[in-house]
Amino acid sequence: MSLYELLQQRRMVRNYTGERIPREVLERIVGTVRRAPSAGFSQGQRLLVVDDPDLLRTLDENADEAPDGTEPWFGSAAAHVFVLTREQDYHDRYTSPDKLDMTEGSEIDWPVPYWHVDAGAALMLVLLAAIEEGLAGGVYGILPSDQPELRELLHIPHELTIVAGITLGRPAPDPEWSKLTSRTTQRRRTIDELVHWNTWD
Repeated sequence: MSLYELLQQRRMVRNYTGERIPREVLERIVGTVRRAPSAGFSQGQRLLVVDDPDLLRTLDENADEAPDGTEPWFGSAAAHVFVLTREQDYHDRYTSPDKLDMTEGSEIDWPVPYWHVDAGAALMLVLLAAIEEGLAGGVYGILPSDQPELRELLHIPHELTIVAGITLGRPAPDPEWSKLTSRTTQRRRTIDELVHWNTWD
């Protein structure tokens, strides 16, 4: 399958069959992080994979309840992948001798937090690798108020920023509740709305 064919299949899936994913498949999916781009080769992305049934149950129990009569999301996922980033890796890299030689002796003035940019790149690789393996994924955010409990449960060090979570599994039919606020209610923007050439106007 080509990259373009993979992208045709890419969508957020929030309902799964519950079938377990072999560890070697998960290892291939998350192994893509080693090929993710990172500013200055800082390699600040980290992934935490949860496939232990007891931990998965706890994540499901701690999640917001789905509306009555709707299909499960967290409860049907075979694994969660938490996308994390370590900002200090970027400061360490950009204060190393070879970088300082290029920037007149001081760390660059970061135009945007590239540790988040790179985390997003790693996240996309996980989603595409899941499709390559015949699986599907759904991305979710973790509210600041929910992070202390998650950090304690999964022993996530404070030096790591939690960027997002990804559920993985074998796809089941879309949940009815997802259809209320998804691509079924919103048009996909045209290429001309999204891409400009040479100048914006």
